[in-house]
Amino acid sequence: MKFSVTLFLTSFLLFQVGSHALAQKKSAPNIIFIFSDDHAYQAIGAYGNKLAKTPHIDRLAKEGVLLTNNIVTNSICGPSRATLLTGKYSHKNGYKRNDRTLFDTNQTLFPELLRKNGYQTAWIGKMHLNSLPVGFDYWNILPGQGNYYNPDFISQPNDTTRYNGYVSDVITQFSTDWLDKRDQSKPFFLIVGHKATHREWLPDLQDLGAYDDVEFPLPANFYDDYKGRNAAREQDMTIEKTMRLKQDLKVDADYEKDWTYNRFSPEQLKVFKTYYDKVSKEPAEKKLTGRALTEWKYQRYLKDYLSTANSLDRNIGKLLDYVDKSGLSENTVVIYASDQGFYLGEHGWFDKRFIYEESLKTPFIIRYPGVTNAGSKLDNLVLNIDWAPTVLDIAGTKVPSDIQGKSFLPLLKNPDTAKASWRKDAYYHYYEFPEPHHVYPHFGIRTDRYKLAYFYGGADSWELYDLKTDPTEMVNLYGSRNSEKIIADLKSRLKSLMNQYQDSEALEILAKAKK
Repeated sequence: MKFSVTLFLTSFLLFQVGSHALAQKKSAPNIIFIFSDDHAYQAIGAYGNKLAKTPHIDRLAKEGVLLTNNIVTNSICGPSRATLLTGKYSHKNGYKRNDRTLFDTNQTLFPELLRKNGYQTAWIGKMHLNSLPVGFDYWNILPGQGNYYNPDFISQPNDTTRYNGYVSDVITQFSTDWLDKRDQSKPFFLIVGHKATHREWLPDLQDLGAYDDVEFPLPANFYDDYKGRNAAREQDMTIEKTMRLKQDLKVDADYEKDWTYNRFSPEQLKVFKTYYDKVSKEPAEKKLTGRALTEWKYQRYLKDYLSTANSLDRNIGKLLDYVDKSGLSENTVVIYASDQGFYLGEHGWFDKRFIYEESLKTPFIIRYPGVTNAGSKLDNLVLNIDWAPTVLDIAGTKVPSDIQGKSFLPLLKNPDTAKASWRKDAYYHYYEFPEPHHVYPHFGIRTDRYKLAYFYGGADSWELYDLKTDPTEMVNLYGSRNSEKIIADLKSRLKSLMNQYQDSEALEILAKAKK
């Protein structure tokens, strides 16, 4: 009898422990991280754009928190993705430039930590790291940059298959298919990597001409003369000179020889070509030259860019609808971010790279039911090294010591309390030079008001901006009257950040930098 009672009590306790563990696992939130490419925050309605059509991203912002100062640590695609996976600066994760470097998958990758903590993980869509995914139960990714039309995908073990359709639609279909077939006894973490809005901006057929009735106002600094900013003057990323009529804007495109169009079906190409044949006639018919041609290029650039973003937004809406209809919304965190910002004519540019605001800041929106206040904003300086530890924190997974970022979950839960101990400045370091856009390597510090940067590798010059009085960064105050104390303070803080993040290369350059 004693044996039976003991056995019963033991079984009961084990059942209770098991039930509690199961309940804990079930309560762990699912996490979907939607990650776009080159999508500028200033191209989103929720960030103030009144002409862009982004109803679904805007919906996410209304239901979650919009970060107004989410900053990347190296404004370029591959390195930003490496930072997402590692929570570390480029000099620590080994991926500094967009080149043939193989991303080191032997280092700590936060999705693998989620797996060890009971999560089912997947990456679907664009990865762009010259390596196959590690730390994911399932993956199906675009090779390299991928194609907008009828794209190839690489899936386990290493099979490449072509799929018919537009890339944003295909990525969403794969994502919902995986969600349908996942192990429902586990919480999940899913990265949805979109190709849009990467150059050369090929809109979906249904979005051709979506902005043809819109006249976009020129940015106030479109005709920037780059006075006092040598690095900005010597770049090669202007709409006027760098943006290509044929390849970028599809004016008299070579549909037979240009690889951009070799994926189109005859039916797709007919519709696409018919639209751009009309566009191609405009410069000659209007006899455009000089500034008139430059401004026409700007209009066409924005029309193509935002039309391409339409498919991105529409597919975010499809995924949000799936989450709602599947009964997942109450226990699923949804994040939207881009790999960095992008220039939409500011300073006369397209592309990214510079420490200036448009490429330094990236959109980031998070909806966390029961935790975040719907429609709120977070103005604190958050870095992309913080993304990985925040996701780990949300999932109840310990953050390892080699991750350099810090979870901003406390800011989401108790912003008024947590902001007192949050960072007051942010560190940035860009490397890729001279190709493809001749942007000199540089590092710098961004505070809530000031920005100090040093361009090296031939530029060898300092720049200082007061973002309160000069938000478009047109007046370099370095060396100006009464700037000495500000510069000394910022240089001291910059050096401290270099030491904190162990950027020895930058410390050596700083020691030799011109005063």
